[in-house]
Order: sequence, then structure tokens, then C-alpha cells
Amino acid sequence: MPNTPTIVALSSGSLPAGVAVIRLSGPQSFAAVTALTGALPPPRTLTLRMLRDPKTGTALDQGLVAIFPAPHSFTGDDCAELQIHGSPAGVKAVLATLLTLTGITLAGPGDFTRRAFENGKLDLTAIEGLGDLLAAETESQRKQALARLEGGLGQQVGVWRDILLDARAEIEAQLDFSDEDDVPFSLPPHFREDLTALSTTLGEALAGFERGRLQREGFRVVLAGAPNAGKSSLLNRLAGSDLAIVTAEAGTTRDTKDVSIDLGGALVTLTDTAGLRETDSLAEAEGVRRAHSAIEAADLVLHLLAPDTETTHLGNIAVPIWTLASKSDLGAQAHPVDLAFSAHTGAGIEDLLARLKTHIEAQIGSEPMLVSHLRDQQALAAAITHIDQAIARIDQLELCAEELRRAADTLAGLIGLMDSEAVLDRLFAGFCIGK
Repeated sequence: MPNTPTIVALSSGSLPAGVAVIRLSGPQSFAAVTALTGALPPPRTLTLRMLRDPKTGTALDQGLVAIFPAPHSFTGDDCAELQIHGSPAGVKAVLATLLTLTGITLAGPGDFTRRAFENGKLDLTAIEGLGDLLAAETESQRKQALARLEGGLGQQVGVWRDILLDARAEIEAQLDFSDEDDVPFSLPPHFREDLTALSTTLGEALAGFERGRLQREGFRVVLAGAPNAGKSSLLNRLAGSDLAIVTAEAGTTRDTKDVSIDLGGALVTLTDTAGLRETDSLAEAEGVRRAHSAIEAADLVLHLLAPDTETTHLGNIAVPIWTLASKSDLGAQAHPVDLAFSAHTGAGIEDLLARLKTHIEAQIGSEPMLVSHLRDQQALAAAITHIDQAIARIDQLELCAEELRRAADTLAGLIGLMDSEAVLDRLFAGFCIGK
């Protein structure tokens, strides 16, 4: 479109760096490359060129240049990339020169990806997968994000929506043409079965949400127990670094502390908490309150009991709890425990890690789960409700058709075919500039 501005930004990492990539997208992309290099390279071919200020002829830098004609580009518009030396001064000079050219403006967060969506190159679920991929820290997160980016969920949603549209077409035929001889008066025998099967399929996809969430967000393990039960020492051992302060003084930890580790390709967030006890200290009491909040939000709680501390009780909580005997080098724990360890000697640590790995693998699974965002969960749950309502009202064709329309619209919103503006604004706010 002639009025669409051409956007430009540094798309590579922070400077200085070995290479800096400057990306352009829009109708003036090729004119900008011509202005700085003198001539366009062949499409999708890296070509070594000298970059000069078109007004003064001053050399700016030397680098590789590539162009990507529309629609065969990331954004669907004409795109160009300049791979230059990662010098802060050099990048600044090239960007400043580009911004003096007509029709070129700086890109904001997610502007390139937003254009890809607007031009039909990516749907909303794929864009979320791209955001997840950029943030991925572990192998399981990478696999999940890549599967979503490649359109795994979007393709499934498209198939489900097509089934709903076909079902609506059957009903519309009954409503609009039931007086015609060549249109059967009753719905096909398989009509109800098809809707029931679709509801079941969506339910199975929805059932995988918790696994998908754990793959994307990480598995949260909270360390709980009395002051000086060894929580911070265990955190340091599992993290392989002295991240938490450890002293003989009770109540050293006053707040929750999160540390992320990669355990067998899965992201695990370990949370150290304040010791659980009654206290007159306002600061420590707040720490205890936050500890209880962390315990309730955990995916697994490691409850530490030490032979030289008071015994604590976590009460009835809907979270799996492993009771561990810490400081095993000081003596055996009087209470029944799942495992004993010593952060001081390292005894039992490898066993604990192995058990954690097995448990987390069982919870997360080995295959990437595509349903992983809260938006996915809400959309699928709503679609199932509408489909079930349609089945219940199958003898009332107008009401049945309306429920099917709502279900189809809900799925359309999930992939961005409608009502996506607010979702886009929120989604792209988390993207980096240049992506």
C-alpha cells in the first residue's frame, strides 16, 4: 500500500556485537537500499556492499545486503536486511541516515510481526509461538514454541471451525430451503454424532492445557519448612551456586526467592521461602504470608524437616507434597519421610534430582502441547459449551445454529480472524523492537 510507512529497526542483539542486523519492511525498503548501496542485489541473495550516506557520499560501513520482494518475506511486504559490523557508532550512523529518507520511520515493539499478521503470514497462535520461542530457555520450551509457530494449533483450529461452518450450512439449508424438493427435511443422521465427536476432540485438547502450561511457564517447586530447616542450602545445591544467604541465624530468608534451572530439558523454578513459624516481627510475618501464598501456587512442595528445628505442618493443601529429611549428616529424622539428604555433604542430592526429573517428565510429557496459553483454555472451554448447547437444542434449528455460530466465532477469535485488536496490542507489547 502506497501510504504504508516503511519501518526500520535493529533486529539483532545488544551492541557491541560481531554482526548487527538492520531490518526494513515497507514500500520504500528497496529505494532505501538503493540510496545507501547504489544498486539492488538479486532477491534473497547476500551481497557485499559499501553503505554510504546518499547526500554526502560518506562511507558508513561495509556489510552484506539482502532483499526480499513481497509477498515472499517475513512480513509479506518488501523487506530488506543490512548485516553490518556490530559497532554502536556504525549502527547509529546507518539508522540515522535511513531515517532521513522519505517514508521511513522507526519500528515499535512487534511492528514487523504485526505486519506479518495483517498480511496473513502468521495467525495469532503462531505469533504467540514466536514470542514463546524468543523467550525459550529450555529444550521442551523450544520444541513447544516451534510447533506452535509452525502453525500446529492454528491448523487444528481451522479444521474444527470448518466442521462447525459445515454444520451451520446444513441447518441454514433446512431453514431457507426446506420447501424445496431436492433438500431433505431432516438433518443427516450423523449430524449429532459429528458435533458430539467435535466436542470430545476439543475436550481432549483442553485436557492438555495444564501440561502445555507447565512446558511453557516451567514447573514450580517450592521449598518449605521451619527456619533453618535447610531450604536455602538446598536451593544453592540444586542451583549449583550460592544464590541464597545461608547462616546459622534463624529467619535469614524474609521473602520468596525464585531460581530457574534446566532439569532434563524442562524449566524448573525453585522457590525459597521464609521459615514457617509464629513471629512478632512484621517483616518476618509478611515473609511467612508470602511463603504460604507460594506454597498454594506451587506445582510441587518440598517440605523440609531437620533434626535440629521445630516440626512444621502445612495443613490441607491441593498441591503434591514431598516430605524430605534435611541435614541427614546430623542424624536420622524421627518422622516418616520420602527422602533424606544433606546439602552439606551432598548425600541424597542426586537421588532427589533424579526423582524430580522423573516426576516432572510424567507431569509435562515428552511431546509438545500446543494448548498452553490461558487464551487457548478460555476459547476452547467456551467453544465446547456452545457446541454442547447446540446439541441440546438440535430440535430448535434457529437456536442450534446460533450456538454453532458462537462456537465458530470463538475459535475464529483464537486465531485472530475477528476481535483481535485488543489481543494484538497486549501481545506485541511484550515483543522486542525489531521483531
